[in-house]
Amino acid sequence: MTIANPVTGSRRALRPAVVLAAAYLALMFAWAVAPGVFTSGTPYDTDIETPLKPPSLEHWFGTDASGRDIYTRVVFGAQSSLAIGVGATALALIVAIALGFAAGLGGRFADGVISRFLEVVLSIPGLLIALLFIAVLGPGVATQILAVAIGSAVGYARMVRGQVIAVKDSGYVHAATALGHSRRRIITAHVFPNAMRPLVVLGTMGIGQSIIWASSLSFLGLGVAPPAPEWGAMLNAGRDFVSTAWWLELFPGLAIIGCTLAVTVVGRYLQQRLEGRLE
Repeated sequence: MTIANPVTGSRRALRPAVVLAAAYLALMFAWAVAPGVFTSGTPYDTDIETPLKPPSLEHWFGTDASGRDIYTRVVFGAQSSLAIGVGATALALIVAIALGFAAGLGGRFADGVISRFLEVVLSIPGLLIALLFIAVLGPGVATQILAVAIGSAVGYARMVRGQVIAVKDSGYVHAATALGHSRRRIITAHVFPNAMRPLVVLGTMGIGQSIIWASSLSFLGLGVAPPAPEWGAMLNAGRDFVSTAWWLELFPGLAIIGCTLAVTVVGRYLQQRLEGRLE
């Protein structure tokens, strides 16, 4: 009897999903970079004669209460949503790397101070921290990037610290120390590259989390101010018509869910590649 290799089966099951996820993300980034290629209108064009029209050949995703084309607004909304997702994740990782490496390499005192700080901040939900920043600094794309980044950086920093300590205590680092390599060389040649590797996966999946957080803030009215197109803000604007104009919630929601699932699938694929489980 032949027993199927579960790893081979997971490869076959994963790769089509990875292709679809990568294609979806490529489309979203294309929307963000060149929205005019995919739609001839602007997200602010209104038509008082076609308010709340359902999806049709003329308006693929329907129109909102002001007669604005939902498809056009979803396309242009990719700009702010992805800018916040990518920008917040990048900023969060920069802060996390600084704190994590300082804790992992800075000695017992530095590790103790930073670790206690991380524990205190981690006791506060990240989204609540983001809400506090928005409340103090006001809404806007730049503020959302900063708020979401600070809200998620602490959790990332704790992961980075653990990874740095694990690499620092590994056999090959001890061997390099025994061979007389300098501390600087050990950090740059061994600790830094090996501790950074998992951050590729963390950063990829973090984009999805940042998009959800940013959309949540916008849905609560604390993000990008209307009528600017942003997926979470569009959900907020459409909730008063959810029983009569379902398309106002459906298509922005699908864009958010699609991006989150896509980066998760790509992140899993990268994780398996880094772990050497894929060819």
